[in-house]
Amino acid sequence: MRGLVTRPGDAFPRTAVPSGKVLPRNAVLDARPAERFGTKMTAYVERPPIPGLAGAVRTVWIQRTGDAPYAQRHLPTGGVEIHFPVGGRPRLLGPLTGPRIEVLPPHTTVVGVRFRPGAAPPLPAGLDELADQHVGLAELWGRTVERLVETVALAPTPELGLAALQAHLVREFRRAGGLDPLVGEAVQVLMPWDPVGVDAVAAHLALSASQLRRRCLQAVGMSPKVLQRTLRFQGFLALAQAGAVASGRRGADGMASLAVDAGYADQAHLSRECLRLTGVTPRQLLGGDLDRCACGHDHSASYTPFLATRRRSPVRL
Repeated sequence: MRGLVTRPGDAFPRTAVPSGKVLPRNAVLDARPAERFGTKMTAYVERPPIPGLAGAVRTVWIQRTGDAPYAQRHLPTGGVEIHFPVGGRPRLLGPLTGPRIEVLPPHTTVVGVRFRPGAAPPLPAGLDELADQHVGLAELWGRTVERLVETVALAPTPELGLAALQAHLVREFRRAGGLDPLVGEAVQVLMPWDPVGVDAVAAHLALSASQLRRRCLQAVGMSPKVLQRTLRFQGFLALAQAGAVASGRRGADGMASLAVDAGYADQAHLSRECLRLTGVTPRQLLGGDLDRCACGHDHSASYTPFLATRRRSPVRL
């Protein structure tokens, strides 16, 4: 993650690409600093959500591109995201099961919201229908989006535009009622720090395995097993971005120890999952550096809440 802008959800350097170029899903982007391409580096700032969204949103952000198009790699997080170009059309990025590469135009400002798994904003369809999709928000919310687009576009600053988006989301959640508490509990139990079997999770919730699967597909967009694998990889990224001290197997290097801490059997297990979820190896993804996030941006708004679940007492199943 050295030299270019990264986000905890995509965690991969972005580099200038020719305008209009279509990149394959498993493309490996050049991780050299953007200055070598003669382009202005992208700016990215993330922060915690407002208190009214703390239970549903993992992080919010503002991103500005430079003088050239930028390619970014979105990675599975277990949740959905809203990507809202200021002055443009907002879109919902459905739950991902693999990487998605997007080319952002130059001189673009985007405000964004990343939701927690099982805590998507009110939608007319189940998330299983939106998995791996990038859908216009107007197709999901109708006319209210037109007013929101105007409000964000007319905001004096992107920060105020992001505030308007968050206020709108608070109203949407209040109108729709609460989240599914069983799915919320399932997400907590499936976090990587104390691995349990899916059947045990279902029994803990007094559900059958098929009932748990249906609830997760509807509210998360993926099966409990896929969600567990996604959360495990997010746990590894959070540990790496936080500069966590590995406490894995004695004698193992940093990568192998962090892999064990995140719930992987060994480094080879991590490498296979990383290739499946990101299209690249762990060392390509992290720039070969495990002691800190070296992109120059503070990602604590994203990884701190995620890592806070390590301090909770394990659920006894």
